[in-house]
Amino acid sequence: MHREVFAVEVIDVIRSVNNVLWGYVLIFLLCGTGVYFTFRLNFVQIRKFGVVCKNAFGGITLFGEKAGKEGMSSFQSLATAIAAQVGTGNLAGAATAIASGGPGAIFWMWISAFFGMSTIFSEAVLAQTYKEKDIDGQIVGGPAYYISRGFGSKGLAVFFAIAIIIALGFIGNMVQSNSISDAFQTAFNLPALYVGIALAILAGLIFFGGISRIASFTEKAVPIMALMYLIGGVVVLAMNVDAILPAIKMIFYGAFNPKAATGGIIGVGVKEAVRYGVARGLFSNEAGMGSTPHAHAVAKVKHPAQQGLVAIMGVFIDTFIVLNITAFVILTTGVLDGKTTGIALTQAGFTQALGGFGNIFVAICLLFFAFSTIIGWYFFGEANIRYLFGIKGLTPYRILVMIFIVIGSTMKVDLVWELADTFNGLMVIPNLIAVLGLAKVVSKALDDYDNDGMLKSSK
Repeated sequence: MHREVFAVEVIDVIRSVNNVLWGYVLIFLLCGTGVYFTFRLNFVQIRKFGVVCKNAFGGITLFGEKAGKEGMSSFQSLATAIAAQVGTGNLAGAATAIASGGPGAIFWMWISAFFGMSTIFSEAVLAQTYKEKDIDGQIVGGPAYYISRGFGSKGLAVFFAIAIIIALGFIGNMVQSNSISDAFQTAFNLPALYVGIALAILAGLIFFGGISRIASFTEKAVPIMALMYLIGGVVVLAMNVDAILPAIKMIFYGAFNPKAATGGIIGVGVKEAVRYGVARGLFSNEAGMGSTPHAHAVAKVKHPAQQGLVAIMGVFIDTFIVLNITAFVILTTGVLDGKTTGIALTQAGFTQALGGFGNIFVAICLLFFAFSTIIGWYFFGEANIRYLFGIKGLTPYRILVMIFIVIGSTMKVDLVWELADTFNGLMVIPNLIAVLGLAKVVSKALDDYDNDGMLKSSK
């Protein structure tokens, strides 16, 4: 009894910290950074969007060249980044934002993603600029490297490395495995432990295959899972085509008058719509969090800004395609009731349209989304293990991640979710300090890219 009371008290304390961290501090810090770089880089996400598409999809293939110590292809790097970005947040995050902040929260998700594109461009440019070879001859990079080498703070780099290993490699992957086991228990009545063990074995096969197996997996899984979810979502929207325009109106009207947009079903104000939309949007697309630069650092490109432009596409796909599908399925199927939230609300939308197959469809999509996130987050953690301990830390790290996957699949994760939010927030701060401090490097890289003829050669 005392343990249960203590656990509840601990969760309440951590939740209070997260309410301040994600409710105020990080929203202003992340959005402020996005706004700053958007103006500093002259709206790079708009004026270069044609080049973004060409660079991102020019080399798309399910069977690209084998990645190795010299890195991976630009598309494989993008696929690895998207694997991490497109996860349970795209199925549950949008639903949570709508349930907590009303349909208008989606509008604020769009706004945060738009500005986040310039932030993620900056992160990718810095990751490319300050990448290096480790003692094993492997190309490595990411925030820890540009914080220490570029910004000149070894202490902040170590703090970031520890925070991301805990946040994503360990705690975050517990959350992902729990989401999969819950969905499969609901849809197929499979024991959570068995699901967790199977996930750990499959993940381990990829972990121990190194960068080549990770790249090979993500370049195949990401296009397939995105296309599968897109098709399912389009089918639902086609069945409810008359409700699409009213849903769009609800989003824009609800951004500034949430109560009226839902007839009072969601009793929130503009403040909540902004807060939940921005926070869930940033959490989903990971712009400014310091995670995806690890994937972009190892891309084999001729110029840092080239991969920066590719990184923009990751945010676009995450928010304006995948996350929007979830939002419009919920709003067009009429399942928003002011009570149901999270993945249950998303399942309700697909079930309303597709019947019993809806639950199965969401479970399968969740498997793809969450498992690919496990692979992406493992890879980001590995880069920081290399930074802190070198190659001798890789085997213990791989085994520990597999153990956390099994543990996560079997436990109640209220505390784990809250801890994940906390450590995710903590790793944002040193990352953005360095990104803002190295703004001149980002601007110079983009100017060089524009002026040395690479832009013309990309067209």
